[in-house]
Amino acid sequence: MKTGSLHVIVVKKTHSIKNNLLCTNNLRIVWLSSTYEGHVHDKKICDEEPLLLPRGIRLWQDTGFIGHRPDGVEICMPRKKPKGKELTAVEKQENKRISGIRIKVEHAIGGMKNAILSKNDSDAINSVSKIW
Repeated sequence: MKTGSLHVIVVKKTHSIKNNLLCTNNLRIVWLSSTYEGHVHDKKICDEEPLLLPRGIRLWQDTGFIGHRPDGVEICMPRKKPKGKELTAVEKQENKRISGIRIKVEHAIGGMKNAILSKNDSDAINSVSKIW
C-alpha cells in the first residue's frame, strides 16, 4: 500500500503471461510464441524465438518491438512522441492509419483469448457436471 498526503493507493500485483503472435491479413494466426511471464519485453521474445520471414513482406508491429528489424522486411510501426515535443500532423495521420490496421490484429488476439477462455470454461463445466 502506498500513501500520499491526500490519497491511499492500494497496489495489487498480478502474475500475467504473454505470447507474441503473427497473423495474416485475414486475421488467421499462423505463429504463436512460447508463453512468457508478463514482465518479459516483446522484443526479447522475438530475440529468443527468431522467425524466418519471407523477404518483401510488410510487418505491422507496435512500439514494444522497437529495434526488431528482420532483414528484407518492411516495418510499419507508429511513431512515439518525442519528449517535450509534439508529433507533426503528418505523423499523427500516419499513426492513425497504422492503428486502424493494427486494431484488426488486436481483435484477432481478443478472439483467440475468448476461444481459450470458452474452452477452459467448457472444460470446467464438463468436469463439474461429471461430479454431479
